[in-house]
Amino acid sequence: MKRRAFTPEFKTKAVLEVLREEKTLSEIASAYSVHPNLPRGWKKEFPRKASSVFDEAKQRRDARQMEKEIEARQTRMLETIGQLTLERDWLKKPIEIFGPDYEKKFSKKPF
Repeated sequence: MKRRAFTPEFKTKAVLEVLREEKTLSEIASAYSVHPNLPRGWKKEFPRKASSVFDEAKQRRDARQMEKEIEARQTRMLETIGQLTLERDWLKKPIEIFGPDYEKKFSKKPF
């Protein structure tokens, strides 16, 4: 049985309802079809991570860092592809120069 994954939006809705205290935890849990321990845990986690919501500069910095990492990775991949293409082309040359019989002539065992 797979574990359910909850989106941040879903968790936020549930936590905000818990914080409003208009319904009991059991009522909220049944409304969202989750075990009561989940909203309780999300409520405990919420104050620790709430400050990151307002730290837009950090989010932009993290996004820029991620973009740089992706670009560096793409550059390395393109360099590798270029190197492999050169090696493949170099290995094809004897066949192009000497013809398709080249492999047959030189791959025979002497004994």
